[in-house]
Amino acid sequence: MPNKKKRIFLIISLCAVLVAGWGFVRYFSHFNKIVKRKFDGKLWELPARVYARPLELYLGMELKPALLARELEAMQYIQVKRPVNLDNPGKFIWAGNTFRIFCRPFAFEDGKSPSKKISVVIRQGKVDILENLEEKTFPELFRMDPVLIGSFYPAHKEDRILVRRADVSPLLVQTLLAVEDRKFYEHHGVDFLSILRAAIANIRKRRVVQGASTLTQQLAKNFFLTNEKTVRRKFEEMFMALSLEWNYEKDEILEAYLNEIYLGQDGQRAIHGFGLGSAFYFGKTPDTLLEHEIALLVGLLKGPSLYDPRQNPDRALKRRNTVLKVMADQHLISPDVLKSALSKSSGVIKTPPRGATRFPAYMDLVRRQLLLEYREEDLRSEGLRIFTVFDPQVQIAAENAVGTQLKAIETRRRLPRGKLEVSAVITSTMGNDVLALVGGRDPKLRGFNRALDARRPIGSLIKPVVYLTALNRPERYTLVSRIDDSFMRVTSDNGKVWTPKNYDRKYHGAIPLYDGLVHSYNVATVRLGMELGLDQVFDTLRAMGHTRETKPYPSALLGTAEMSPLEVAQMYQTLAAGGFYSPARSIRAVYKPDGTPLQRYPLTVKQNFDPVPVYLLNKILQAVVVEGTARSLKHLLPHPLGTAGKTGTTNSLKDSWFAGFTGNRLAVVWVGRDDNKSCKLTGASGALQIWGKIMAGISNKVLELPQPEGVEWAVIDIETGLRTEEACGNATAIPFARGSAPADIISCEDIEDRHAGEERVEPASKEKEEKSKSSVFRWIKDLFKERPDGEGPVEWEREGQ
Repeated sequence: MPNKKKRIFLIISLCAVLVAGWGFVRYFSHFNKIVKRKFDGKLWELPARVYARPLELYLGMELKPALLARELEAMQYIQVKRPVNLDNPGKFIWAGNTFRIFCRPFAFEDGKSPSKKISVVIRQGKVDILENLEEKTFPELFRMDPVLIGSFYPAHKEDRILVRRADVSPLLVQTLLAVEDRKFYEHHGVDFLSILRAAIANIRKRRVVQGASTLTQQLAKNFFLTNEKTVRRKFEEMFMALSLEWNYEKDEILEAYLNEIYLGQDGQRAIHGFGLGSAFYFGKTPDTLLEHEIALLVGLLKGPSLYDPRQNPDRALKRRNTVLKVMADQHLISPDVLKSALSKSSGVIKTPPRGATRFPAYMDLVRRQLLLEYREEDLRSEGLRIFTVFDPQVQIAAENAVGTQLKAIETRRRLPRGKLEVSAVITSTMGNDVLALVGGRDPKLRGFNRALDARRPIGSLIKPVVYLTALNRPERYTLVSRIDDSFMRVTSDNGKVWTPKNYDRKYHGAIPLYDGLVHSYNVATVRLGMELGLDQVFDTLRAMGHTRETKPYPSALLGTAEMSPLEVAQMYQTLAAGGFYSPARSIRAVYKPDGTPLQRYPLTVKQNFDPVPVYLLNKILQAVVVEGTARSLKHLLPHPLGTAGKTGTTNSLKDSWFAGFTGNRLAVVWVGRDDNKSCKLTGASGALQIWGKIMAGISNKVLELPQPEGVEWAVIDIETGLRTEEACGNATAIPFARGSAPADIISCEDIEDRHAGEERVEPASKEKEEKSKSSVFRWIKDLFKERPDGEGPVEWEREGQ
């Protein structure tokens, strides 16, 4: 009988073992599939990172010390006081006009650049000396890592910077294993002896005083499971850890841990991995961390919230010091290093690199252009590296101008505080690279992007389109052709009558064509547009780059058509480039995380206009700034730039515009109100003020219009528009399309006789008329002598709507 019972017990035991084994195998197989599917596939959803243009410093470069310092701060470089503190990449010293910078390494589009120490000396607003402090050489150019504009995050808001095992300081790995899992290279995912030891210790203390999770278990918990604390979840964690060890090498598991482990929170963004953790807490890469910094990061693993060095600095410091002592006990650091490290502060940077973009309007533009070719999920998960043409120095200048000038305008004009809104677009004149974008009064605020989406009537900004259409017909129209600025009525097909009026409520009779645009006369412009034909005028508008449909009503000749600032910039860029159209470009190239190029965005150029009429039109736009509606600009710029531009104001003073360009920069500024109420500003009293402040804060080249072939000059009597002799009082040389200069000649004697035979006027009226004429003669002579500056009244008066 005992033998029978023994046999039954053995059979039951064997069955139990078989059942348990079958259950174990089935359970293990289930989790093994989960582990392999995720580990063999895409381990992480990586946000696409968007970079500005790299900062290239070269001899002779125009650069203000304050702007360089601001860009270094935008690059998350830390300013230190003494050379001894310039001990790691990502730091700089600024003393007077001299900078010492420890540049970070960076993988550029054309290869990797190592870290290096450089010196930059700026004198009289230009880079005067560049020195490589390590090699004692004086190169002509240095290229620094670009500003990280922002990222497109996955839906779960996790963020990480992937690192390889070789990219991490050996001391960091050694410290991690010493503190978290000393038997990592010995166990098979679960350390059962440690579990037993921890269980006994916890039972004795009647609370959790010791953990037993291996690094592999921690990785399984972070990678596959939730933070739920149940026995079942613990078993799942153990099975997954065993599966990881069964399928993958130790170094593969360690590398995954280095990239996955949770290290803190930045608002909604979760900080994962030592790559991002190093940047978030210290502004560094993991291979440049010092002993006390390594100890703080490893110490965070016990409780990222509990030991957050920004929220709980004392607690974090105490935990760091505990880890430092473990490092010394394990002979990872010497007693002297321990003593030095214990005496140091946490070293955590005050302001972490932002997860959310600091430049939301520009990121919005980049995203829209990317979505033309990429899926949204690709931007949020593939870890793409996107290189743009964004210029932080131009953006900083634009934001400063908006911040100071809007308040100044409100104060000067006694307008309600905080009601005005603004948007601005700054591009390069050649190539149409979008260098900076301001989407609203608070440039850091995400939301409605006025630079892209605020489509407002553009007022007089449309007028150059009319005059370019005319100048494209040189057989009929020249700069001095007479156009009619007299009373008119326009009757529409439905019988409605529209009577355009000038802003000054006056009519000026027969005037030179250039005068109609310089002084923004509405009636003359409408008459000219109707003569040319509305369809022809709007064909010109489309050729200038405006793609949305605009209905060709007569009132559209005065800017009732609605455009965004970016659309206006596109239109004016074609003028700035001499008739060559280039679509607005924000992206230079897109790369995979491993550096493989996905796509490049080369410069696209198409000649849409004969350069001769564009040259003549740009001469008029320069006159707008010299003597016309934008003449107050010269008081806003530090020196003459030969600027060409046009103001714009809409009915009831609801919109204030200015679009203009120098030799290398084009900017469009809009000021108004979101509620569509009157902003009580003209183009000159509002947008022009901000435009001038922006341009005064960035590097500009003087606009020297290159004279195209096909231009000839003739000496003209300004008053009659006829050829004359150089000796005549009102004579000046005027450019024409070849063969279009007037053939009729008026002599000096005939001019004098004409003056003598004119009807006499009242003295006061006569004096005013002569003063006006002399002013016109003065600016046109200055203009066509190729001089970028000019004389003119100091105070702004009035402009056309």
